[in-house]
Amino acid sequence: MPWKEIAQAIGFEPGTSVRDALSAVWSRLIGERVTNRTPGYRTVAFTIAVTTLAAKMAKADGVALPVEVRAFERVFDVPPDERENFRRLYDLAAQDIAGYETYAGKIATLLANEPEMLRALLECLFHVAAADGILHPDEDAFLAVVAEKFGLSHGEFLSVRAGFINDPCSPYQILGVHPDITDAELKLRHRALVREHHPDRLAASGVPPELRCAANRRLAAINAAYDTVLAERRRATKGAGAQ
Repeated sequence: MPWKEIAQAIGFEPGTSVRDALSAVWSRLIGERVTNRTPGYRTVAFTIAVTTLAAKMAKADGVALPVEVRAFERVFDVPPDERENFRRLYDLAAQDIAGYETYAGKIATLLANEPEMLRALLECLFHVAAADGILHPDEDAFLAVVAEKFGLSHGEFLSVRAGFINDPCSPYQILGVHPDITDAELKLRHRALVREHHPDRLAASGVPPELRCAANRRLAAINAAYDTVLAERRRATKGAGAQ
C-alpha cells in the first residue's frame, strides 16, 4: 500500500496541522486512478479509505484500543518510517464512526471488479476487530453494514464471521449451507470452498499479500467446520443404528 503518498495527499506536510481533507481529495484521487489505470488496491485513495474504515471500526465499541492499531499495522505492513503519518491519519479517523458507510462504499467502488479482494478485506477487518479477543456487538453490527456496502450477501457475511467467532452452532454457517444438505452435496461444497479460499488461488487471482492475511485462518475454519459436520453425522448414524 502506498503509505508514502498519504502525507502529501491529506496535508501532513511538516509544520502544518492535520486537515480533515479525506473527502476533499477523493475526486482527485479517483481521477488519478482512472488516468493512470492503477489497480484499486494500489491507490492512495484505497489506503486512506481502508485506514479510515478500520479506525472507525475500532471506535465502534467506544474506544480504539492500541492492540487493534498494532494488528492493523501488521496486517497492512505499515513501514516503521511511515507509522507517524499512519497514526495521525488513524487517530483522526478514530475520533468517531461518522461516515464509515461512505468509506465502505468508496472501497467497494475502487474494487468493483475485484469481489475476491472485497471478501478478503472483510476477513482482514474481522482479524483486526478480534485482535483484543472480543468482537463487540457494535463492531459486529458495523461489519455487517460494511459487508452490505461491499455487495456481499448476508450468508457470505455470516460465513466470514463464523471463521472468527467461537460459536458451536456455526459449522454450517462457515460452509454457507443448510443443515439438511446431503453428504454428497456437502462434499462438493467443501471442495469448492477450499479451491475458492486457498491462498495460492488468491495469489494467482491478483489478491495482494496484505489482503491474504486471514486466508490460512479462513481455510482452517472451513476444514474444521467440514470435519465437525462429518463427525456429527457419523455419531448420529451410529446412534440410529444402535436403536
